[in-house]
Amino acid sequence: MSIPVVTVGQAREDVVGGLERLHGPVTVVRRCTELTELLAACQSGLARAAVVADGCEGLTASLVDRLGAVGVAIIALTDDADEAARLRGIGVASALTGVESAALAGRIAEAVAQLTGTARDATFGSGLGDTSAALRQRPADQADVPPASGEGKIIAVWGPAGSPGRTFVAANIAGELAADGKSVLLVDADSYGASIAAVLGLLDESAGIAQACRLADQGLLDADALLKVATPVTTKLGTFRVLTGITRADRWTELRAAALSLVLERAKEVADVVVVDTGFCLEADEELSFDTMAPRRNAATLRTLELADTVYAVGAADPVGVPRLVRGLAELELAVPQASPVVVMNKVRAAAVGRSPERQLKDAWERYGPSSQIAVFLPADSPAADAALLGGSLLLETAPDSKLRHAIAELVCAPVQRSSRSSVFSSTPRRRRKG
Repeated sequence: MSIPVVTVGQAREDVVGGLERLHGPVTVVRRCTELTELLAACQSGLARAAVVADGCEGLTASLVDRLGAVGVAIIALTDDADEAARLRGIGVASALTGVESAALAGRIAEAVAQLTGTARDATFGSGLGDTSAALRQRPADQADVPPASGEGKIIAVWGPAGSPGRTFVAANIAGELAADGKSVLLVDADSYGASIAAVLGLLDESAGIAQACRLADQGLLDADALLKVATPVTTKLGTFRVLTGITRADRWTELRAAALSLVLERAKEVADVVVVDTGFCLEADEELSFDTMAPRRNAATLRTLELADTVYAVGAADPVGVPRLVRGLAELELAVPQASPVVVMNKVRAAAVGRSPERQLKDAWERYGPSSQIAVFLPADSPAADAALLGGSLLLETAPDSKLRHAIAELVCAPVQRSSRSSVFSSTPRRRRKG
């Protein structure tokens, strides 16, 4: 069966004509003048492959993701070796501009077959295949951060609307893992209220996650580039890196799903553990109809949850926070069925739920009947948490003996001294800030 192909680029009429003269393996169904026209033609279901003869510099990971989602493979023609490497990094096959028509037809058939195979794997939950293998790893050169194994895991910290404390928990998880000797990258992927920089006392206006996504979208994000946009944070027990969040909520369009996927795949190569603070909203919002390249606002959260090895679902232990978490878990199950969240009940205190708060919460949880059981109780410790936030520090610095600190450390299996196994009720030097 002949493969329908659309092309873009007026300068390669000889290539188009050569494909048409083959009369067999491929059929040119439309010649487009620009990439936007090509995208519209592909989204209409007209083609299975696209040949970009001119303008391949306009190809981005987001565009490739959009075309891959409708089952269209892309082949770009270029004689520039660096450009060919960039294109491979975002999942685009390439060929020399002087390629013979029969050879080009073979490349088209190969790209279509490969796309069909990767679509079954659903690596990123869409038509974009796993392009991380095409990206060369380069070693980090910062001696104060432990070297990564190259096979990092992703921890997503999510919670429903309100203030369940997911950002505070995510930051302290990163600190405890770094204290345990792990190479850690903390990522702020909250598209509504990014606040990791504020929690850590970082005077940052650069939005590291936006910079990384921009580079990834262009196929230019290697290990060195990622490390340059990540801010090192040093505590008395270890150092980790941070990709700070967007500086204004209206910058959410910079967190495109395809680009963030590449950022997280690259992050797994430079860190043993990638801790991601996500947004709360799980709605699968529709893409804006007037702009075919517009991202979804909740795509950053949904894509992170899809790729995460572990999802911590954080809820507030009070009469408002508990039902919110129950409803949120139901939404999470529908939005990301493969997620198996570890339920973390935060801010546990008798004043909010009565005597024996853990037992009260367990009884209430059984009445609500969610499928996921409460795995961890984090005690409320306002003085310790307030001191940490005021100093832009972590609990391991401001309140190393706090039961809240020990409970978070135990959650991620960090080896710290534990004076008690109870998670309910019960200050050291500050660190620097590197910006």
